[in-house]
Amino acid sequence: MIQQKLELPGIERIRNRFLEMLKDRQYAIAEHALIAWESDELDEINSNLDNARTVLHQIAGTAGSLGFKDLGTQARACEIEIDAHLNGPDADLAICPSPLIFLIDQFVQESEALIAANPQSVNA
Repeated sequence: MIQQKLELPGIERIRNRFLEMLKDRQYAIAEHALIAWESDELDEINSNLDNARTVLHQIAGTAGSLGFKDLGTQARACEIEIDAHLNGPDADLAICPSPLIFLIDQFVQESEALIAANPQSVNA
């Protein structure tokens, strides 16, 4: 849901493009998380979590300024948790913590709901 309506020239076009890109980005995040979850190889787990983190960082940096504050906050929370894992004591273990996967899944679901609530923007 859009928390605030920005009235800058062209902002609607930028917002629509963000939502179009969100569709692909949320798919990429889910794919990276699933690969990390199913893998038993340290490098594969950590590289996929890092890739998901990169996409989440892009979303977190843009969402709030386009009126999607909650989505940006959720993306940032996922990013912080991934960083905590990758820099934490379990970073050298071939595990992907289930709470992290659940948090990413919540973000993906929220993204899907936002896209579904704005079909005119995604299909424009």
